Amino acid sequence: MTPLVSSPEQYRKADFDVYRVREDFPILHREVYGKPLIYLDNAATTQKPRAVIEAIRRYYEETNANIHRGLHFLSERATEQYEAVRRKIQEFLGASESCEVVFTRGTTESINLVASSLGRLLLQPGDEVVLTTMEHHSNIVPWQLICSATGAKIRVVPINDCGELCLEDFERLLNPRTKIVALTHVSNALGTVNPVHQVVQMAKTVNATVVVDGAQAVSHLPVDVRQLGCDFYAFSGHKLFGPTGIGVLWGRAELLEAMPPYQGGGEMIRTVTFEESTWAKIPHKFEAGTPPIAEVIGLGAAVDYVLQVGYAAIGEHEAALLERATRALATIPGLRIIGNAREKAAVVSFVLEGVHPHDIGTILDRDGIAIRAGHHCAQPLMQRFGVAATARASFAFYNTFSEVDALAAGVEKVIEVFS
Repeated sequence: MTPLVSSPEQYRKADFDVYRVREDFPILHREVYGKPLIYLDNAATTQKPRAVIEAIRRYYEETNANIHRGLHFLSERATEQYEAVRRKIQEFLGASESCEVVFTRGTTESINLVASSLGRLLLQPGDEVVLTTMEHHSNIVPWQLICSATGAKIRVVPINDCGELCLEDFERLLNPRTKIVALTHVSNALGTVNPVHQVVQMAKTVNATVVVDGAQAVSHLPVDVRQLGCDFYAFSGHKLFGPTGIGVLWGRAELLEAMPPYQGGGEMIRTVTFEESTWAKIPHKFEAGTPPIAEVIGLGAAVDYVLQVGYAAIGEHEAALLERATRALATIPGLRIIGNAREKAAVVSFVLEGVHPHDIGTILDRDGIAIRAGHHCAQPLMQRFGVAATARASFAFYNTFSEVDALAAGVEKVIEVFS
């Protein structure tokens, strides 16, 4: 990890200037209850740089039109911008072809699309879908629904006390009935970074299809789907400093071509009669109706911004934030950190003896500190650690050491309130 820097002045001398970066995010300069906003809820959603806000504004002011098949100037320009972002995402993920990039409303819809469409294609009674204990509900419930419809069943990979996958148990679960393995790249509740490449290699010994929930990964680390070796990868724009309402599903072309449509309507068809319809080529087969055009354009601007900052700088700064936060919180009496994986993103979940996480979140909020308190849509994971909920601070590259220190001081204030 990067050595801790003792003061903001010292940190300004580094190549990455967090205070300069913060100038790009208008919301970070507002106050909450008369206190400067300290936003530590980035795993729920990230804030948006001015470049993203302006890209969306420009679309509505200068180019607003429906895309594809339009013959007029605005439609052609909007189509060009929309499809340019698809190519940008192809490069961003290291995909082979732009047709492998499907735009959805978010990670949740992406996983539902795969579960519904691929599930109907692959799953038979007695087949198995392997998940992990640390999955978000969005990577549990869609598989429950398709398993209920097809007669397949779910198997679950356990995790150890540090919040890491038990790969030996995963290997024992794999068998010829294993058709799909679905796992998160980075846990939203623990910060654990899973060894996706290794999991894929193990899954391929039984020819299982691997689906990766990348919602929490893309803001912290670079992703190359060809290097990972997975078959599907999903993420959301709003977790990548982009707009809400837009997500990405990457899938191998041969699988997307074989899968039936997820939704019916305009744009996803080739021909329609009252007797039957035929489908458009991928990716349009999976993009029924008018797409979120402005949101796609905003996502493109977000990708440009993140790449401009650079994942090397992001990783170094967030590692330093995580180290400082972990050290500071670990010294607080009665505080227990949930999740201490060796490979971990900038997320710290914790419980405080005798204090409900909701009370922690409420008291911190009055000091302008925004964290998340609850089960984080990961109830099976909470049960694994014997807690109903945790308080979670999640960091981004625009957070500072002084904000980490304010978090620790705020938790100590919570203890004073309840002592």
